[in-house]
Amino acid sequence: MKVMCAMSGGVDSSVAALLLKEAGHEVVGVTMKLWGGDSDTGCCSVSDVDDARRVAQQLDIDHLVFNFGDDFNEHVVDPYVQAHAAGVTPNPCIECNRSVKFARLAERADLLGFDAVATGHHANIGRTADGRLTLERGHDDKKDQSYVVHMLDQAQLARTMFPVGGMDKTDVRARAAEIDLRTADKPDSQDVCFITSTGGRTTFLGDRIEFRPATVVDTTGATVGRVESVEMVTVGQRKGLGLPGGGPKRYVVDVNVPNQVVTVGDDADLLRAGVDVVATTWIDAPVDGDVLVQCSAHGTPMPATIATAGTDVSVVWHDPQRRIAPGQSVVFYDLANLRVLGGGVATG
Repeated sequence: MKVMCAMSGGVDSSVAALLLKEAGHEVVGVTMKLWGGDSDTGCCSVSDVDDARRVAQQLDIDHLVFNFGDDFNEHVVDPYVQAHAAGVTPNPCIECNRSVKFARLAERADLLGFDAVATGHHANIGRTADGRLTLERGHDDKKDQSYVVHMLDQAQLARTMFPVGGMDKTDVRARAAEIDLRTADKPDSQDVCFITSTGGRTTFLGDRIEFRPATVVDTTGATVGRVESVEMVTVGQRKGLGLPGGGPKRYVVDVNVPNQVVTVGDDADLLRAGVDVVATTWIDAPVDGDVLVQCSAHGTPMPATIATAGTDVSVVWHDPQRRIAPGQSVVFYDLANLRVLGGGVATG
């Protein structure tokens, strides 16, 4: 099989390419150049491209670099900026997977005659008794990335491979060390690739939107503080709110960008009976009924009942849960907590 392996310059994608070659596939490594600005925290730096190229050389496979910068700006960076300006907390890595890594890359693979696209994600693809494809959690619970690839459908799964999905991360690094791959001990990327560790979100967004101050009030409406930029505040935030120390813990329970007001309350004020989800996609058919719901990459799945109407889903928690920041991905799993059913975006 002719496989295009996305190589980010990290150890997971390096070992994915190694395993594919060992399995007898015709493998070509591909690195996507996505962000043209400063990058020192994610997977888009010059050194990452160089690491991927040198690993490909060591594995004796061809290596290509595709420039998807325009797509990345259009589908990831610009929406990220617009979301913050509107008081929404986006998940850019998921949008990158959706619009670039599993859309544009697959298109390019089809154009060049590849049979499949492989990545280093810790997730697995299975099959039901009647032949339908399933998206399942990675073997390593601590590194599972099924949440961030929840948008894949049957057609995408059919041409996708996750070679390291059945491995523990320690075993991945061990395989890389066996043949002295330069990425064997390379730390995992943890942050958004276009946000630098030195400047952070504040510098990145401050160069692109006008920050506006906001009044911080409690649940009675009394003023208790002030923030310099309402666009930088998110639901659930505790620090950086200009509140006096020594009192009870207070969290952001609401962000009103048009009126420049941030409301804070205690932990109980964050609790909600449910959450509305939009732009939902499904691995297979839409689902109604009892499921487990995960609301962050490494969050704890919680039981809920969902009702589906088109791409909108109403989630009712079995026990009240903290409010999900609008813009965050909400992903549905089966009750065995193994298979991804689908997911969408929280509206509030």
